[in-house]
This record gives sequence, C-alpha cells and structure tokens, in this order.
Amino acid sequence: MARDRFAPDFDPDCGDAGLTDASQDIVIGRWQGLRDLLRTTGPDWLARGHRIRLLAQACAGSSTAETWLAAEPTSADAMVLRAATETARAFNVAIAAGRGTPIDQHRVDTAVTACLQAAGAYLDDPTPWISLISVARLYPQGVRRQELARWWDELHQRDPYSVEGHLQVLHYYSARWHGSHGLMYDFARDAAGVAPPGCGLPVLVQYARVEEYRHAVDAGQGGRTSVGLGQHWSNDGARSDVRRTWQRWIVGRTDGTVAPGELRDVNYLTHAACLSGDKEVAAALLRMLGPRATRTPWSYTGDPEQQFTKWRRELKVRA
Repeated sequence: MARDRFAPDFDPDCGDAGLTDASQDIVIGRWQGLRDLLRTTGPDWLARGHRIRLLAQACAGSSTAETWLAAEPTSADAMVLRAATETARAFNVAIAAGRGTPIDQHRVDTAVTACLQAAGAYLDDPTPWISLISVARLYPQGVRRQELARWWDELHQRDPYSVEGHLQVLHYYSARWHGSHGLMYDFARDAAGVAPPGCGLPVLVQYARVEEYRHAVDAGQGGRTSVGLGQHWSNDGARSDVRRTWQRWIVGRTDGTVAPGELRDVNYLTHAACLSGDKEVAAALLRMLGPRATRTPWSYTGDPEQQFTKWRRELKVRA
C-alpha cells in the first residue's frame, strides 16, 4: 500500500494567488502591483480586508506604502493600506517590547490618525474602521466607551457581518486587553445569535475559546494553575458550541470551497471540532479544507503540522 505523504499547505496568503503576485512587488520596493490588486478587488470586503491585512504586515518593514502614497497622494486605496500598515507597525513594536512595557503613544496616535484619514478618503470601506478598532487595544486604558461605540457603528453600517471587524472587538473585550472572559463570550454569542444562516459570525465563539485558553496558559506560566484547562476543549458547552457553529455557518452551504479570507476562520472551527471530540464535524471540515491550513490556532496547542496531519490520519480523511 502506498504510504500517505500528506503535508499541510501553510500558504501565508491562504491560496490568494493575486495577493502572492502583488506581494512580490513589496520585496523589490514597487507599489504598482499593490495598486492594481486593490483596484481589481473593488468592494468585495472579505477579499479586500484579507488582502489589505496581509499586505500591511508585509509593508510594515518597508517604505512601500509611503512611497505609493507620495506618488499618488489622493489615492484612497493607498491611504487605507498605509493606515493598516501603521496599525501593523504599532502592534509589532508592542509585541517586541513585551507585555507590561509602556507602549509608544506617538506610534499609536499616528496609526489612529492614519485610520481616520483613510476612513474619510474611502467612505464606503469598512477596512479603516477595522484597523481603528484594532489599534484601540494598544491604549493602556483603552478608549472611551462612547468612542469605541462610534467606531463600531461606522464599521457596522458598512459591513454588518464582518467576521474580522467583530473579531477585533472581541479581542478588545477579552481579559488579555480591556475586558473579561464573560464580556468577550457575551459579545461573541450575541453576534452569533443575530447572524443569518451561512454567515461566519458564529465562529467568534471558537475564537473566544482560544483566547480564554491562551490567557489560562499565560496565567499558568506565572505560577498559577489553570483550573479546568484539561476539559477546556471537550466540555459539554464547548461541544455544543462547535455543533452550533457548524450547523449555522457550514451546513447548507451550496459551495464547498473556502475563500482565502475565511480560511483562518474555518481552521478555528476545525481545530475546535477536533479537540472537542466531534468526529463527524471534524472529518467533514478537514475534507473541506484539504491540505489548506493556517498556523493559528493549531500553534497554540502544539506543532501545527503534526496536529493537522494527526487528526486527518486518526479520522481517516483522505480526500
């Protein structure tokens, strides 16, 4: 019998060939490919958000976004990318400094200003508001509730079912940042409750469970035990959440393909299904994904490649 030589594909662009081609321009300091990509993407907010987020991460270590904006100072796309790039830079600095280290307030303010400018330049685009809500986490005390609510309203008016936008609010409300586990789960469940069938918002509950797990692990590293962590993924609530997300989001989809912008979300549900012990849902999701994997959330519970491969083998997924 031929040996199974399966290996997961951790393509950082999630299979987005257009994004991969455009990203090569950043390496050589050109911006024209980025302009063309965003122009052709248009108001497909899922694809646009995915592309801008990953382009911003690539641009954070270069001056490509600034070079484009200098060449085309009235380009709304250039302003939106620069805002996302400044947001990525602010997070890079904060991560490098480590938790507990004062954050460079000027860099955070610069990112906020860039986001507001971009929002004014491209009025219909939800992406600058997503960046704005994201960078709000970096203020030591957060932002005023009224301000966050205003930003959220602006985002919601433009893309009411944006998983990425909701995810940034979920992170803001998490215990790691400016909230608590309860506040985070309440937000996730409320969003899932109003999502229409086929919408990805129910997966926010799986994101919340990963966030709670990471917080518990960090607390354990500080010398405190994480009570109940052994049943974190497989308790009755966790299993019910997996099945509920599966039924509301995936079941009934006429198209079995996974768009690049939702690949990470499907991996979060797949990870939760595997660890919950729901073999039926886990196997179906693994077949849907094929070899396409994202490193998170698998990296939070072990080696991503080993886990992804192990679950496919144990659940006898071959397709």
